[in-house]
Amino acid sequence: MSERMVLRVKGRVLAGPDDVRDELWAVDGRITYERPLGVRDVPVVHGWALPGLVDAHCHVGLDRHGPVDEATSEKQALTDRDAGTLLIRDAGSPSDTRWIDDRADLPKIIRAGRHIARTRRYIRNYAHEIEPGDLVAYVAREARRGDGWVKLVGDWLDRETGDLGACWPRGEVEAAIAEAHRLGVRVTAHCFAEESLRDLVEAGIDCVEHATGLTEDTIPLFAERGVAIVPTLVNIGTFPHLADGGEAKFPRWSAHMRALHARRYDTVRAAYDAGIPVFVGTDAGGSLAHGLVADEVAELVKAGIPPIEALSATAWGARRWLGRPGLEEGAPADLVVYDEDPRADVRVLAAPSRIILNGRIVAG
Repeated sequence: MSERMVLRVKGRVLAGPDDVRDELWAVDGRITYERPLGVRDVPVVHGWALPGLVDAHCHVGLDRHGPVDEATSEKQALTDRDAGTLLIRDAGSPSDTRWIDDRADLPKIIRAGRHIARTRRYIRNYAHEIEPGDLVAYVAREARRGDGWVKLVGDWLDRETGDLGACWPRGEVEAAIAEAHRLGVRVTAHCFAEESLRDLVEAGIDCVEHATGLTEDTIPLFAERGVAIVPTLVNIGTFPHLADGGEAKFPRWSAHMRALHARRYDTVRAAYDAGIPVFVGTDAGGSLAHGLVADEVAELVKAGIPPIEALSATAWGARRWLGRPGLEEGAPADLVVYDEDPRADVRVLAAPSRIILNGRIVAG
């Protein structure tokens, strides 16, 4: 019989915000809090342990030009892993990254299929670009291709108006979300502006990405319906640069983007204060680098979210929202270890000392 793979993590194991254990054991890739019988000379990792961090808006297999090859996808996934991200909700990718599921050394991925966008209303080579009459069929298609999520592009630059504009009529959105829910999957949407939010929420959407267009009129609606947001503040930080690039051709759009950027922290804090679930996502993989999960948590704190809640948004709470276990008995031994308590200062997340995936030390 083959020898078991055993690892001991000792110090402070943060199984929950207030659930602190002295140690855990990883036995054949699974967590247990009971000392296994008959083991000696086991490797020991010391420090503060968190469940593997979550990046709930990330794109593996995608760069600014579109799909990338497997070597580039692997590099992206490794960069996220080494930053502590061990669970990714891939919020849209044209690449087939299923091969990653066979790699025990790479993060686990929950896929949303490929973006679904209106014709000529999104970044070239990223999305299925379709007209409203095809929306239900494409939602069904990507529901079967993904892992429980579908991603719509809810708004984008409308060249006729020169500003951000909603992409889909209300009726088609309602039918598409109903079809997704019938198939047992959740729906999220890229939304920068204000216009599309009410229709999407009243149509039953489960999450909105970016959500910079939230206002005092729509925040109560999100809270009432329990619609989550993933603000991607590290991405919103690029809005002024984008606005500068589009100023000459689309001055209305540029002014709008600057206004959304200027109020970004107030928007996120108002959403949190209203009880809207807020989760960590970086939007890595388009024009943004991978490995920015610690930066995004710090941005949420800067916006006024309490540090322990910002930490939960990438750890315990995020995993619960996505239906994946944390540091529970029998769960996969996916955890990140730090030299200091990340609850006291979220900046600690930027310097993991050990990355443990499926019970093996893979970095640090």
